[in-house]
Order: sequence, then C-alpha cells, then structure tokens
Amino acid sequence: MAGVTDVAFRQLCRRFGAGLAVSEMLSSNPLVWQSEKSQKRMTHQTESGIRSVQIAGADPAQMAEAAQYNVELGADIIDINMGCPAKKVNKKLAGSALLQFPQLVEQIIQAVVQAVSVPVTLKIRTGWHPDHKNGVEIARIAEANGIQALAVHGRTRACMYKGNAEYDTIRAIKQAVTLPVIANGDVTSPQKAKMVLDYTGADAIMIGRAAQGRPWIFREVVHFLATGQELAPPELSEVESILQEHVQGLHQLYGQHLGPRIARKHVGWYLAEHDAAGAFRREFNAIELPEQQLEALTMYFHQLAAT
Repeated sequence: MAGVTDVAFRQLCRRFGAGLAVSEMLSSNPLVWQSEKSQKRMTHQTESGIRSVQIAGADPAQMAEAAQYNVELGADIIDINMGCPAKKVNKKLAGSALLQFPQLVEQIIQAVVQAVSVPVTLKIRTGWHPDHKNGVEIARIAEANGIQALAVHGRTRACMYKGNAEYDTIRAIKQAVTLPVIANGDVTSPQKAKMVLDYTGADAIMIGRAAQGRPWIFREVVHFLATGQELAPPELSEVESILQEHVQGLHQLYGQHLGPRIARKHVGWYLAEHDAAGAFRREFNAIELPEQQLEALTMYFHQLAAT
C-alpha cells in the first residue's frame, strides 16, 4: 500500500473505525531517509491514535537501526514487512522474498525486537510459492523471538495479487501459535470479514485494497460484526464531503504541485462506481491546480445529485 496509505488516508480510516492503521512501507536503508518521499512517510509525531510504522529490508543491523530511528520519530509499534511481493522490493531480498530464508527471518526479528522497547509486529504471506507454504514455520519463529502480533496475507509471493486468497494456511497458523493473528487478503465486505474471522479463528482482520476509495468500509465492518446487520451505504453528500477532505489533505501533505497529481488516483477509486466510463476522471486528471480540483469535484457531485 506504499503510495496510498499516507497520513491523510490513515486518519480517515481510523475515523471510520479502523482499530489500527499501519504506515506506508519505509526502507531500512539510511541513505534514503532524508529524501522528500521518506520524510513524508516518516511524519509520525502529529498523527492521532496508535502509530504503527512498517519497515522493510534484509540486513538485521539496518533493520534494527531503522526501528530505533522511527521510534525516536514517534512510532508506537514497529511492523516488519515480510509480505510485499513487489519485484523492486524482492530483488533486494526484502519483503516476502525473505520467507525463503527462515534463518535470516529469525535474525532480523531478533535484531529489531532487541533494538526497541515498543511492540514489534510482523506481516507475512503464506509462503514464497504455492508449493512452498512455510507460513506455520515462520509464525513459530516469530512467536519464539518476541513478535507481538502476526498479520498473514492469504497468498504466496509467487501469487502476487492474482487469483483468490486462501484462508486454510491462516487457519493453520492460528492453530499453531498463541500470539494474535490478523487475517488479510480479499476482505472486501462486512460479510467476508465475518466469514474470514469465523473460518480462520483469527483475532482480527486487515483490510488493504478494499479501502481504496472506500474508507467507510471499516464503519460497515464494525457495525456488521457488532449487530449482524448491514449498514446503509453513505449518502452521496457524505461521499463528496469525505472525498473533498481527502483531496484537501493530500494537497496539504504533498504541496501545490505533487498533491493534485497524487489526488488523481484516489479520485478514480472513489468514483469508480459513479464514473464507470471514466469521463470525469479524464477531465480531472488534466487539472493541475488544487483549487480547480476542488471546484471540479463540487461541480461533478452537484451534477450527479441532479441526475
């Protein structure tokens, strides 16, 4: 979710009921910490709620240093990424590529846990290939070395995001360890959230891509789990208010030039249902100025309400 779950998005998700929002993945390489992109991602102090910061890398010493650095910047939890399947991450042996090397996994976990006083959590996949699902082995290593909670995405590294997530491995992991297990992968509705929780026995669920353009999904899930009843979808006026707030937050976070460009993908997600043909999105993507983006959104929703 790098490039998506910045502080503007996380604040919205928490407001709509997310119990914990994890930061964008941060490199453990200190050479990139002072870049503008990294500095934006390392803004922790002013963020509300519990601040969980995810770090990625393959060198135990660097990972330990990165954990300490982010705790100094305000992180309440350090989350180790061993789940990202992206090639540019995996070619550096980081993310889910690490699942091939349980001994290195253990060394990284030990180094990070010993380096900080805050809780350390771990995100993994079920393995690195459908023929090599070693999620249970990795979970036991995590538990034995001080990991406080484990999030598991129901695909292997080789699967990327193709096909359907499977939950049998998550269920087996939950039965094999006593630490809290968080189930992740294809949780796209309140009903699916309940099914995954019931089937796996997991302690919580994690939602990623399904929240893009739909941060109120957390509100819907919380309500359904508490009452068994579906919550009515937000009114068009509320969707407009949420989107305007989100876009303004992106403008403020990234500035007058980059903010409008980053806002484009979020607007596309929010309006995927209403602007199926993409006519408004093409118009919106040509706008360079923040004020004009907000005006265009106001006009679009006015026209939408009229029809």
